[in-house]
Amino acid sequence: MNPLKLLETTPGTFSLLLDAGTTQVDELIEESGHEPNGYFWEGVARFLVSTEAPTLKERFEYDSEGGMFCACGDDREALQDLAELMSAVATDETRLRGLIAAAEAAGFEFDD
Repeated sequence: MNPLKLLETTPGTFSLLLDAGTTQVDELIEESGHEPNGYFWEGVARFLVSTEAPTLKERFEYDSEGGMFCACGDDREALQDLAELMSAVATDETRLRGLIAAAEAAGFEFDD
């Protein structure tokens, strides 16, 4: 799940967090014309859910900001599944390149 963290913020409520600007793919993100901020990573999450894991849609909410990606809710399993998807992208330049290319081809815009 590296570099993401899944925390129980209050009993029964969970937050999936990623500190923006701390991944091993940040340089590639910048080379691709994006900013490695929380909003970019929220775009990654939204694209992954829409293309690879539609069963996760509407099972949590996003609450990202510039310095941090955040998804939260009471469905720990859904957040864990999202963490696994995002971890694969945040640690693999080839996977990230493919995701950015697919998003651009689909007309998806990252809100970074």
